[in-house]
Amino acid sequence: MRKVQLSLVIALFTLTTQSRAQSIVGAGKQVDPYHYSSHKSASFSHAVVATAHPLASEVGAVILKNGGNAFDAAIATNLALAVVYPGAGNIGGGGFMMARKKDGQTIALDYREKAPAAASKDMYLDANGNPQNNLSEEGHLSVGVPGTVAGLFAMHQYAKLSFSQLIQPAIDLAAHGFVITEHEANALNYERKDFIRLNTKPVAFVKETPWKAGDTLVQPELAQTLTRIKEQGLKGFYEGKTAQLMVDEMQRGKGFGQSS
Repeated sequence: MRKVQLSLVIALFTLTTQSRAQSIVGAGKQVDPYHYSSHKSASFSHAVVATAHPLASEVGAVILKNGGNAFDAAIATNLALAVVYPGAGNIGGGGFMMARKKDGQTIALDYREKAPAAASKDMYLDANGNPQNNLSEEGHLSVGVPGTVAGLFAMHQYAKLSFSQLIQPAIDLAAHGFVITEHEANALNYERKDFIRLNTKPVAFVKETPWKAGDTLVQPELAQTLTRIKEQGLKGFYEGKTAQLMVDEMQRGKGFGQSS
């Protein structure tokens, strides 16, 4: 019995070590979220990844260096943006993809958000038929059904690496955090009142003291959501705990939310 237990412990230790070794994000690793800089111009001979945030670009570039193709890089980059620059790419929204494969095949994907089933053409009008722009631009009634996760899984059929490999950098960035710049700190402080006003529960973007350059932004709830996607695939987002959390938030905020 001791031999079996010892073998199990060794096996678990080996798996844990391998899992850590595969991580590309961390202090001193291929993508260091605590020491990075933005490059406005550069020359490349084989491939390039350009995004609104240097850490997301670094994730995509490392994926290419580690054997991924352009689709792998696009997926990993989008997921990383969901952590470090959600305004440019996030799992709560949607998007498009236009691509041409090496064999000349052209691919187009439309994975923009959809209106909730309970939405109606008059939902943003008052009793007199006048538009209430605030309802369509902010708050729970302005939210659509997210398409990003479905789109990234549809894109994955053209990729080479596993989805688990592609989502892990985003999980690491969310779980362990990344250092923010002065510009990012100012933006978080500027939006503080809206973060509080438009959410029914505390969010990672708000803290008691003002943000400043050099602070580390950690997003544990996002890391948990990304982990459920890694472990359960599409069902980890559109069903189960994550879906219920979204429905609960919509109902608390008087938006459209219905459990399946």
